[in-house]
Amino acid sequence: MPKHAIEANFDGLVGPTHNYAGLSWGNVASKSNVNAESNPREAALQGLAKMKRLADRGYVQGVLPPHERPHIPTLRQLGYSGSDAEILAAAAKDNPVVLAAVSSASCMWTANAATVSASADTADHRVHFTPASLNAKFHRSIEHVVTGRALKAIFSDEAYFAHHPALPPVSQFGDEGAANHTRLCAAHGEPGVELFVYGATAFDDDAPAPQRFPARQTLEASRAIARLHGLDDHHAVFAQQNPAAIDAGVFHNDVIAVGNGNVLFYHEQAFLDEARVLADIRQRLKGAELAPVRVAESDVPLADAVASYLFNSQLLNSPDGMLLAVPGECREIESVSRYLDGLVAGDGPITAVEVFDVKQSMRNGGGPACLRLRVALRDDELQAMHQGVLLTDELYQRLTTWVEAHYRDRLTQADLADPLLLQECRHALDELTGILGLGMIYDFQH
Repeated sequence: MPKHAIEANFDGLVGPTHNYAGLSWGNVASKSNVNAESNPREAALQGLAKMKRLADRGYVQGVLPPHERPHIPTLRQLGYSGSDAEILAAAAKDNPVVLAAVSSASCMWTANAATVSASADTADHRVHFTPASLNAKFHRSIEHVVTGRALKAIFSDEAYFAHHPALPPVSQFGDEGAANHTRLCAAHGEPGVELFVYGATAFDDDAPAPQRFPARQTLEASRAIARLHGLDDHHAVFAQQNPAAIDAGVFHNDVIAVGNGNVLFYHEQAFLDEARVLADIRQRLKGAELAPVRVAESDVPLADAVASYLFNSQLLNSPDGMLLAVPGECREIESVSRYLDGLVAGDGPITAVEVFDVKQSMRNGGGPACLRLRVALRDDELQAMHQGVLLTDELYQRLTTWVEAHYRDRLTQADLADPLLLQECRHALDELTGILGLGMIYDFQH
């Protein structure tokens, strides 16, 4: 029998090395702000403020920790030796791009942390987690080990939760996590449809594929995760992203579509075969009719959707319909702002829009939806998880004080070679694992 469940959002806490290195080819915002001065303290406080607003509205809100950066073990693996300070100096002199990569705070975008399948969909009726390999980008490919440790520390009870290693780190199994995965359902505790969106078919040279920017998610990866999670054909739909959209800067599906419950909010250029995608979802969705909200190119040009991150918003249940939590940039672009006014004035399922200031994240190419990993949890599963990462008023105050004590208010690329920054990061993270009760999840703690 279906059981009551909620959708919890686990946001990535922005790390102390948040900077603008422009490492993500295909991400227009990331490239356009390269080498700008960042403010890690402001970025972390903006992220916490977003979490707090949602928690205050009654949503279950969790926190995922940042990673150790700069990551000295990776630099040692690449042949740098000596003390930590000597390694940083050598990397900065020899290849500052590599130093920037191992210093990236990109794990803040936890939509890429993993793919999560609800227990109502899986064969063994456990919640399944697979950390994303993220092998398309070097700076993100080093994340999955610590991500996996954090998820196992939070969801440790094997009676309720199952964990899988990341897929093989090769392009044919490119996996970017929940940014290309959406769950649609009548209610979070009932069986649903898991929509996997891919950019290319790796083992078919004749299949459609983008020409300008790489496709980061493959069909082969999506099918592998569905197998690992025990999803049968009744619970999974595989849809190809429109290659033209990828070439326009839509590097993940969550930049052009977002779903919640029975609602799929998407741009008309989101999918290669829109009609088939909708038909496949309708065929599998039980207990509710699919409610597609299609945004026409004539209303919001694709370029404006990418610039505003309209679809990289959180779509949340509310007492009066659904709430769309959008970045502030959506009110700065005329076509998008006008569309949102018409959206809430209409009689559709999305009845409210709220603006969130996540500008520090947006400048690096991540909106509200990038910052969160969604996990559908039954009441007993919610109780079985580690409670120390769930945001309360007390935890919010402790994390705010922690950020203000440990984070710099300006950071440039030159600062990444500063040995003091590494010490500051390690000291902060060591304290954070105590605050969150996660144990020793970082390499430097062992």
